Amino acid sequence: MQRPPDDRTLTEQGLAPEGARGRVLLLACGALAHEILALIRANGWDHITLQCLPAILHNHPERIAPAVRAAVETQRGRYDSIHVVYADCGTGGALQRLCAELGVEMVEGPHCYSFFEGNAAFAAREETTSFYLTDFLVRQFDAFVWKPLGLDRHPELLEMYFGNYETLVYLAQTDRPDLDDKARDCARRLGLAYARRFTGYGDLETTLRDWAQTP
Repeated sequence: MQRPPDDRTLTEQGLAPEGARGRVLLLACGALAHEILALIRANGWDHITLQCLPAILHNHPERIAPAVRAAVETQRGRYDSIHVVYADCGTGGALQRLCAELGVEMVEGPHCYSFFEGNAAFAAREETTSFYLTDFLVRQFDAFVWKPLGLDRHPELLEMYFGNYETLVYLAQTDRPDLDDKARDCARRLGLAYARRFTGYGDLETTLRDWAQTP
């Protein structure tokens, strides 16, 4: 059974597939590794292998589709089917067009915040002044938000980046008080109000369950 590496490795390098070939390959974002592997373990999906691209690609969404193409073309022929565990993720439809071209399925939704909560429920909220974090992004807040935006060096930029936000919403996949405390601290650092909603795995779980049962 695959085990995820540490969060820094998932951010910068991703996760290599375990084994040379198999029935089903999930090609996913490194930010989803823990959740996907938890679902694989809980459901006994021994026929599924996970490969993750570096999570930090989200800071450069124009690089996601080319990286997915390269990975699919490398792995095609080694697995009976390949599924892409990304939503649109800021690619402006490029990833959806690529998956259609390659003949592989991807997760529905604009981003992981949406499919974790459930795409329909997320869309109905219309929270235009909310900034979202997941379990992974709480753990990797400095690597994804604080340092890339230069806030560690130029705190005066905080108002420019977050002046139009009102609330940091932590969409929690697990019940962990330590992550709740860390998310509260992230909200404090950004000068935002704090809210927590437990989502579990949302539409990610139902999508993977459907793919796991596909011959």
